[in-house]
Parts: sequence; structure tokens; C-alpha cells
Amino acid sequence: FVSGKKMAVQEKRCPESKDCVYDRAGVVELKIEEDSKRFYEDAIDYWKAIPSTVDGVMGGLANISGTDVTGSRKLLKKVKELRPNCQTKYALDCGAGIGRVSKRLLLPLFEKVDLVEQNPQFLEKAKKYIGAAVDRVGNFFPTGLQDFTPETSKYDMIWCQWVLSHLTDSDLVSFLVRCASGLSDGGLIIVKENISNEESVLDEVDSSVTRSKSDFVKVFEEAHLKIIEEVVQDSFPKELYDVCMFVLEPR
Repeated sequence: FVSGKKMAVQEKRCPESKDCVYDRAGVVELKIEEDSKRFYEDAIDYWKAIPSTVDGVMGGLANISGTDVTGSRKLLKKVKELRPNCQTKYALDCGAGIGRVSKRLLLPLFEKVDLVEQNPQFLEKAKKYIGAAVDRVGNFFPTGLQDFTPETSKYDMIWCQWVLSHLTDSDLVSFLVRCASGLSDGGLIIVKENISNEESVLDEVDSSVTRSKSDFVKVFEEAHLKIIEEVVQDSFPKELYDVCMFVLEPR
């Protein structure tokens, strides 16, 4: 399966786009569940051809990387206010790509960070891109999220950004359940993903599915996770999908 790299920020596509399938009574999920092997392999092939650069992993939108990180920092500041006793010893960066989020967001805040990423080329670049702070990276896990199981009770925070669209609903629920088991006492899962307006949208170019907010809420409920904070990323170009950040804890 696929799922492991900072998925590019996606532009909205018109309903007539030949590269997109729009949900009609669950058509999108049925399509990818029935042929999940192809769904995953197509995504792996797509990302193999993408340059190991910030611009590459962000789909040519490296110029909004700073805005993205600023929004994430604001969220974590709010999380600290909500959970003042939340520990900052160990974080996990899921779909870590070349380490953009680890370098600019997680490593400045956490003592140690692990990266999980299915594309080995991205991980090799991450070891250089992160710089001196690479000494505080505990592990580089070269695997897709569908095959990854976090060590039990290890992480104070598990960060998932622009990668969960490469998982089927069933695999996503299972992954989040495993993540909950990987949290330390009081630990949190952060999901930061593109949000479609009403229907799921299957992009057959990069083999991903953009879910609606209601789709995510349903997934979180099935994974026995509770939303304790929800924030929409601000200051992104209007032509992009809305990006929502969910702060989750086990029920």
C-alpha cells in the first residue's frame, strides 16, 4: 500500500475534470476498496517521479510552506493551553516526506522525532535536509502507513499531514486505532488534511481521495477518537481546498 510522504497541497478541480471521480452514493470509497492494490501502487509510482524538494512534495507550492507551518504552530500553542501537561518528549511525523514538518515544526518543540515515509528517496533527502537536528531523529521508518504500527505508548504526539488521502477508509480507521495505542498518557493525534466541500473526490493522477469533513468525523468515530479542537488553516490561496486541523484523543 501507499501512504507516506507529504502529499502536495491540491488545487480544487472542476466537476468535469477527467482526472477526478466525484462521490455518488459511496462510489469513490467502493472504487478504491475494490481495487486497493492498484490504488496504492499508482500512488507509489506517482511519488517516485516527484523531486525530493519542498516544491516537489508540495506540488509546486513551496511558497506557502511558511504559512502552513505558522498555522500549525498556532494550533500547537492552543493545544498547550488546552492541555498544559501535554509532554513534548517524542513525536511521530507520518508521511514525513523530506522532513519539512519535522524540521520546521516538530523538532523545535520535541526532544525527539521519528519519521515514517514509504518513499526511500524522500527519507534519504530528509537525513540531509533536516540538518544538525537530525541527531535528535530516533528512527527513519521506510514503510507505508497501512503497514506501520507505532510502538505502544511511545509518542506524545502523532502528526499526520497531507498523507491520509492515500488510505482507504478501512485502512485509515485501522491506522488511527494503532496510533491511539502508540500514544503516551495524555498523548494526542493531529490530522491536517485537505477537505472537500460535500463529496469525496478521487484524484486518479496521484491516486488520492479528498474527504469531506463529515467523512473524517465518521472515520474518527469508528476509530474511537474524540475531537478536542478543530481549526481551519488561514491565509492559503482561495483556489486551494480548505485545510482543516483536527486535534484528537482516544475516547
